[in-house]
Amino acid sequence: MPVILSIETATNVCSVALSGDGKLLSLRESILKNAHSSVLTKFIEEVFQTAGLSLHEVDAIAVSEGPGSYTGLRIGIATAKGLCYALDKPLIAVSTLKAMASGMLVSSLVTRHSSPVTFLCPMIDARRMEVFTAVYNSNLGEIYEPSAEIITESSFSELLKGHNIVFAGDGAEKCKPYLSVHENAIFQEDFHNSAKHMIQLATGQFLTGNFENIAYFEPRYLKEFMAGKTRVKGLN
Repeated sequence: MPVILSIETATNVCSVALSGDGKLLSLRESILKNAHSSVLTKFIEEVFQTAGLSLHEVDAIAVSEGPGSYTGLRIGIATAKGLCYALDKPLIAVSTLKAMASGMLVSSLVTRHSSPVTFLCPMIDARRMEVFTAVYNSNLGEIYEPSAEIITESSFSELLKGHNIVFAGDGAEKCKPYLSVHENAIFQEDFHNSAKHMIQLATGQFLTGNFENIAYFEPRYLKEFMAGKTRVKGLN
């Protein structure tokens, strides 16, 4: 079974996990905003030191492909590509939203509400009332494919009529006032992205040979990057 380094930088969380045989060996993460560039390489070194392994013993590098923060994704994917080139190892891209849903599955909240009609809806804040989101069943099959959505009280209303939906992520927190009007809406508090949620998906993709072309792989943004205007004192 493979040793895989997983990198998650799609949101404010910077997280690195090392796994072997599909099990977590070591984890480092930070929730400090804009810390990715300063802590990522340090975290990578530390997970190998903690596990007593060297970089050359890794079998593949997995990276969260998005959607999420433009800058965060660029940092994580550039780092993963650099490692793959240097070590001559394959690159695995894991859907950020699907990895979140995988993490949600193991929570006690989802277990209590589990039934054939319970769905998982991870959400990533995309500014204002927009989120990156998708809906999955308990087998991580897509019910709604990943998209950028503006959330209102009518969002998911048809699906919520006959199904429990568990919402989680920083996007779900800000949307709670709109979605909580539905009695079948359930909110998983204090959930954050983590590289440990990527492990099972990355291991499965490794075993099936589902690798990316390192030279051409790009993040999955879902919407165009909008750069903020630079404000100069005295100018409009």
